[in-house]
Amino acid sequence: MLFRIDPESDVPLFEQLAASIRTAVIRGDAIDGERLPAARELADSLDINVHTVLRAYQELRDQGLLELRRGRGAVITQRAADYGPLRDAVEHAIAQARSAGLPATALAAMIREAYRD
Repeated sequence: MLFRIDPESDVPLFEQLAASIRTAVIRGDAIDGERLPAARELADSLDINVHTVLRAYQELRDQGLLELRRGRGAVITQRAADYGPLRDAVEHAIAQARSAGLPATALAAMIREAYRD
């Protein structure tokens, strides 16, 4: 699994990492029961502070997406399976937007606006 962060972005690194993991779950790249890299290992590979990784992991734990186990690390929870229908809905929305000639930015704006309601 590949995690990406942009040190030049205004978005905090822990939020970028959490979003990257969340995206992997939604895409089905990370599944229920899968272990994520140890915080120190991931921090070293991304060249960020270990506390940044731990904060991202804790945010995902608070959302019910990760279980943090002493000695076992971060494990994707069963809740990951709940994202299957969401993934299908997103793929359908993208297909509909493409067929209508709607740019990705417009689709994203529509989703953001609808999500606020």
